[in-house]
Amino acid sequence: MKREDFVFTIGYQGDTALIDGRARKDFSKLTTEELAEKGLWRAAFCSALYAKSEEQMQQVVEKYNQKSGAKLESVNDMKRMLGVFEVPEEIEKIKVL
Repeated sequence: MKREDFVFTIGYQGDTALIDGRARKDFSKLTTEELAEKGLWRAAFCSALYAKSEEQMQQVVEKYNQKSGAKLESVNDMKRMLGVFEVPEEIEKIKVL
């Protein structure tokens, strides 16, 4: 699965990832930090998760806490809040919506 597909996945149906085509078109070139600056928290966190960067994931959590006033304590808290835990291996197709 490509980065821009994972970052803008809105759900799964069997072995198919459902992609937000408009968001992917508008924001796929942005870095993790730029996505966070725009308030695209799920996309920013997915970008960091795709890169397997604990540092970037922690930065997203910190920015989220700063901007929202939340008190998430860890990357795992953000994973639970967003419902995103890892890049799925079993995805064979994508469907752009």
